[in-house]
Amino acid sequence: MKKIFVVILCLLFIVFNSKAKTIKKDVVIYGGTSTAVTAAIQISRMNKSVVIVCPEKHIGGMTTGGLGNTDVGNPKTIGGIAYEFYQRINQWYSSPEHWKYQTYQDFVKSADKKRIAKDALYVFEPHVAELLFEKMIKESNVNVIRGERLDLKNGVKKNGEKIISIKMESGLVFKAKVFIDCTYEGDLMAKSGVDYTVGRESNSEYGEKLNGVQNKEPGRIGKRPLDPFIIPGDSTSGLIDGLQPRCIGKQGEGDKMVQAYNYRLCLTNVPENRVPFDKPKGYNKKEYELLFRWLEAGNTKGLPFGTSPMPNKKTDTNKAGWVSTDYIGKVDSYPDADYVEREKIINAHICYTKGFLWTLANDPRVPKSIRERTSEWGYAKDEFKDNGNFPYQLYVREARRMKGEMIMTENELHRRPAVTDPIALGSYGIDAHPTQLWVDKKGVLHADTPKWTGVGIYGISYRAITPKASQCTNLLVPVCLSATHSALGSMRMEPVYMMLGQSAGAAAALSVKNHCTVQNLSYDKLKKQLIESGQILYKKDIRK
Repeated sequence: MKKIFVVILCLLFIVFNSKAKTIKKDVVIYGGTSTAVTAAIQISRMNKSVVIVCPEKHIGGMTTGGLGNTDVGNPKTIGGIAYEFYQRINQWYSSPEHWKYQTYQDFVKSADKKRIAKDALYVFEPHVAELLFEKMIKESNVNVIRGERLDLKNGVKKNGEKIISIKMESGLVFKAKVFIDCTYEGDLMAKSGVDYTVGRESNSEYGEKLNGVQNKEPGRIGKRPLDPFIIPGDSTSGLIDGLQPRCIGKQGEGDKMVQAYNYRLCLTNVPENRVPFDKPKGYNKKEYELLFRWLEAGNTKGLPFGTSPMPNKKTDTNKAGWVSTDYIGKVDSYPDADYVEREKIINAHICYTKGFLWTLANDPRVPKSIRERTSEWGYAKDEFKDNGNFPYQLYVREARRMKGEMIMTENELHRRPAVTDPIALGSYGIDAHPTQLWVDKKGVLHADTPKWTGVGIYGISYRAITPKASQCTNLLVPVCLSATHSALGSMRMEPVYMMLGQSAGAAAALSVKNHCTVQNLSYDKLKKQLIESGQILYKKDIRK
């Protein structure tokens, strides 16, 4: 009798425990990016239940991860919840109490005026962006479950073309009528059986000009030719790390190379808030031989890292030139990698970045003037305080790209033709970072990268965030959307991702309400909802 009682208790525990591990909502959002935030808020405002399943501890992705010098393109095209966010940024900095190390007036003198509007501000400190996102989520009663990663082997359960549930590595299960993949990597999309691609299409595939291998960008040389050989002057000794003897691939040819990632750093030159650059564990001086040679060739006029001004005498530090914080040629395997391999790539980026800055500030091979100017800077003590003042988010500029109901190409960006079902506007130029570096016989450095190319204002199709109906009928993908490599080079900017997130949220809520697949949702209904929610869909409607 006692054994039977124990068995019954065990069965009851199993049943209870399995129920406790299943969460049901109208919509489940996987990913904690800024896209996820706007999607969730929109869904909540439409009175549908929603949860954000965030693999990380912190929300906001790159918007809270150091990219405070927002790539706005034409700021008048930014609408909806994204615009609300930038208005809140402006409201925050309108208060004198939020200026500790300088005044607003002093900041404006050095800031990019394009990013400062009457009622919106597109430059901000990382911790302020996170604070405001958290506040907006709380106001919308959105639940965020953090530290939960999708089970990459058995994490997606489908019935035909419909996702029934997704399971995390912890065993936690989420059920919903519609799912939204808001990750930079597109894991949920990929594991749901949806077609996608990685790398660059050939120019000929979609009639483009800036896709595939790009070896026509003019080379760069300092006061002297760059010596690329392991033993200086000895061509038989081989090339130093980071260089190829020639470009791999032909102009416009497709490949599987992925543009460089980096960290957008928040630095400061205020002594009381500055943390000196530290030498990372695992530091390898050979990683910086190209940097040494570049400096020795006379490229010492400016620092090899950016210092775009942020409030309170901080920076959004991006790469500056080809020998900088971009870790070129190191991420081709990242999009399809498992968590273990991605962690190795992430740690390699952290080590490289920290080592790069430490080298510039300390190594005697670096000219004294560069060392002194670099040492004026350090990590901001009041940012990323639980991560050693280093950003949480690797800048995954591009990973997987869905092959959905339609594929956005350079042609749509130039309105040849214009899309008929816009859900947001884009306006930032086509921007891709190098995939490889090589040096010619004259000591000139070359990069496989296209010249930044303007595009004007264009619409982004709803069909670009929907998978093919034959593959998945209740999934939306606003980050790893259906676009070519070159087209994504314009659309991958955080304000656009935020607007696409809101539109995906509206589409998800309407699909739930109308009991339809995301592909069969009436665009007229979606358009009406988006306009009511403050989205800007046409050039004629942008703010004056």
